[in-house]
Amino acid sequence: MPQTLPNPRAQVHADFSVAASRDQLGAPAVLRLWHLASLDAPTVAAVWTLAFAWAAHVRLPPWIPLLLALAAWSVYIADRLLDARSAIRANNLTILRDRHRFHHLHRRFLLPITVAAALAAVWIVFTQMPIAARERNSALAVAALAYFTRVHSPGRLPSFGISRLLKKELLVGLLFTAACALPAISRASSPETKLPLLPAALFFAVLAWLNCHAIEAWESSETSPYTPQIQTQAALLGIGGMALALLLAPAHSRAAALVLCGVGSALLLALLDRFRGNITPLALRAAADLVLLTPLALLFA
Repeated sequence: MPQTLPNPRAQVHADFSVAASRDQLGAPAVLRLWHLASLDAPTVAAVWTLAFAWAAHVRLPPWIPLLLALAAWSVYIADRLLDARSAIRANNLTILRDRHRFHHLHRRFLLPITVAAALAAVWIVFTQMPIAARERNSALAVAALAYFTRVHSPGRLPSFGISRLLKKELLVGLLFTAACALPAISRASSPETKLPLLPAALFFAVLAWLNCHAIEAWESSETSPYTPQIQTQAALLGIGGMALALLLAPAHSRAAALVLCGVGSALLLALLDRFRGNITPLALRAAADLVLLTPLALLFA
């Protein structure tokens, strides 16, 4: 009697049920939902945006962190829905993670949210953002759109060698940090205030890369108890950040404090990597973004 292949969509439901029960003890319910619903990226974007503004002595209008949070949320939801759809169409469910399964299971709820968030972001851009800022930020928006289109293009648009020089994690780190830092840098009152924000932004771009790189390494080597290269890279970034903070501290104490928060995030990533064998995959993935919220200490100081 011939065997029939399992329905990929039904298998997604079954796999997620197993994963969710397995990971429940590893991550508190709030943290689990925060990650699975793609609320982690918009939270990090809003916190970093406000932290750069704090370092620059700039008070941002509320629509700026809201705009970045809405844009990040819509992009991340769309990214995970498209990843899940591609994997199901290719009948390659092994590449799906808990976040992809969650988005596929709740796609009828999440898709309207994505559209609403994107429309709200567009409304803010055209009603609140000054024309000069709109023109200034258009290049960043085009770069992000081009990257997103290339990643999810059915035919995979030609890379012209770019992928060999700039991996996905680095591009994400650069785009994410630029979007968070530009509002503060563009509004800084003087060159003396802007200048220290540039190395701080570069440091946070490397931190964002390390975050993406660590997650990619963890998810591609789940059978390994830990990955020493992540710890080494995190330690080197922490040392570099401390040296940068020492250079900035005498004249730019706020920028130095911001960098030190990033140092804390890097060291926490190293700690997560060292004990990843004792942490469930879902909890580990959520914690990787949670440790990027260290600049909250500045906002409530």
